[in-house]
Amino acid sequence: MRVRQQYAPTFQIVSSDGTPVPSSWDVIVIGGGAVGASCAREIAMTGRRVLIVEPGGDAGQAWRAAGGMLASQIEADATNSILELAISARNYYALLAQALRETTGIDIALWQEGIARVAGDEADAQGLQAKVAWQQKQGYTCEWLDESETRARWRWLGSAVGALWASQDGALDPLRLVEALLADARRLGAGVATDRAIRIEQNEGRATGVGCEADQYSAGNVVVAAGAWSSQIQGLPRPIPVKPVRGQMAAVGWPEEMDRAIVYHRDSYILARGSEAILGSTMEDVGYRADVTPEGVASIVSATLRLCPGLMRAKIRRSWAGLRPVTPDGLPIIGPDPDLRGLWYATGHGRNGILLAGLTGRLITGLIDGEDPPGLIRQVGVERFGSAAETG
Repeated sequence: MRVRQQYAPTFQIVSSDGTPVPSSWDVIVIGGGAVGASCAREIAMTGRRVLIVEPGGDAGQAWRAAGGMLASQIEADATNSILELAISARNYYALLAQALRETTGIDIALWQEGIARVAGDEADAQGLQAKVAWQQKQGYTCEWLDESETRARWRWLGSAVGALWASQDGALDPLRLVEALLADARRLGAGVATDRAIRIEQNEGRATGVGCEADQYSAGNVVVAAGAWSSQIQGLPRPIPVKPVRGQMAAVGWPEEMDRAIVYHRDSYILARGSEAILGSTMEDVGYRADVTPEGVASIVSATLRLCPGLMRAKIRRSWAGLRPVTPDGLPIIGPDPDLRGLWYATGHGRNGILLAGLTGRLITGLIDGEDPPGLIRQVGVERFGSAAETG
């Protein structure tokens, strides 16, 4: 691993209140959500001049609607090609949470007390038992709980004949995470331009900056971390197949008689966060509509009640929706563009945006530093979707 070059951060921080903006930066990160903020913070730690371009507001960004689960193992079997990446990302949060608490005073509410994936019938149980057996064979910590063990732990469950128990998985609060990452990035000198990225500027095969609605910013490196809006950016060497998939969620009060937990089923989950039970979630191909619908909320509540009938009388406190950036194969796009030097992708994380956000920032920074890409991210490069000529 190469030693990172250090830069003297003698520049002015941009703000949205009219503070003058430097004309040139070392790195521009398009997107200020969990992934973009993580990239900006990690890159700023090297001393580089970093600008985050983020339109702001609540347009249905994925991180605002995320449950915050760090669920690296609940669906994993031999078909999961990025399990190692997911587990590394989950484990990275122990260090990141401590660092952010020390530098910003913000607690991201990290807790890793396990996630149960419940089997509703015998066919489901057989599938989950196969996942447990495979994970154990690979050396991962994973257990199968039979029906009596499952009910002893979660007496409030509805239909359940057993559960996959991933004791090292957990959750965090996505809003606190983004707040802390942005605060620490600013502490390290990163600027934030409240602007909407329109196009990638380039010259002689290299990215040279970003053209936005209000202004233009120059940089030798550009990181595309715009989530579901990444594919709308003009000037990319290739179309990137990232599309929005709406996820609706709801929250009710967490019953006092229930110990906090995270319980997942193939079409629903219940997650304890503070005094609330977070209920999710839908997966809807509706374009860029981030609205909440009665049908969506009803489907969430219906699925949740099968998990926990005790929530029958719970009143919905709030509901919301976000747009997950999803690729055709369900894997993120992380790494360089092979046809445009200085252009990097950190997008398409789908349902794993929060899980992978922290480590994605570290990986992108290492790549910009010239480190050899680790084997565990080789399968998530943009080139897997074809060359620029083939897709253009």
